[in-house]
Amino acid sequence: MSTSIHPRQAALPLTLTAAAIAALLGLADSAREHDGVSARLDPQLATDAVHLRTGLLTRAAHLLTFLGSEIVVGGLALVFLVVLLQRRGRFLAGCFAMAMAVSVGLTVGVKLLVERPPPGSAYRLGSLDTTYSFPSGHSLNSAVLLGLVVLLVVPLIRSRARRILAIAGATLLGIGIGVSRVYLGYHWASDVLASWLIAAALLTLVSLAVRVRLTGSTPRSGSSQVLAGAETS
Repeated sequence: MSTSIHPRQAALPLTLTAAAIAALLGLADSAREHDGVSARLDPQLATDAVHLRTGLLTRAAHLLTFLGSEIVVGGLALVFLVVLLQRRGRFLAGCFAMAMAVSVGLTVGVKLLVERPPPGSAYRLGSLDTTYSFPSGHSLNSAVLLGLVVLLVVPLIRSRARRILAIAGATLLGIGIGVSRVYLGYHWASDVLASWLIAAALLTLVSLAVRVRLTGSTPRSGSSQVLAGAETS
């Protein structure tokens, strides 16, 4: 068994992270300047969502949005943090806690930087949300939580079939929460896409940090400087 990560193994996740960040910056610029992809597609997708509404879909969307709310995501995060402390140790529990904290911080920080207003009342099903809409906090924080569960908690499941079901369920739930925010008119589609890009970048870095820790050494190249902070005693 290899006891180190080859530079090429670190290059791929770092490249994917950089690509996600580049795409995010493009979306953020479009959202802030009200042009580009956001101006062309977001109003059309929001209108399409209004036309697709039915009683059953609306109830499902409200449920999915509730599952992505601060109280649910925060409560589940505490539960999984305890599980990780008990079953997988302080390092992985620390990775989990740090990633969730970064997710919350980025939600607030990026909203304040982009300052994008949410969709108007013509699209919205529900009460007024006075916060900025880019990115979607529901989508971002739930995606990070579900991704961390897949990375750090699901490996505790012994049955391969159950692991696959857990991963599929987490993926569908994350997508459903994001789609529900557009369906209910609380966010533009690019808000949700931006949330998923941030989550993908953050989860990729967490996954790489965990691999570095478990192999006991950092990559043998300049990439080691990027990952040095992940190696703790």
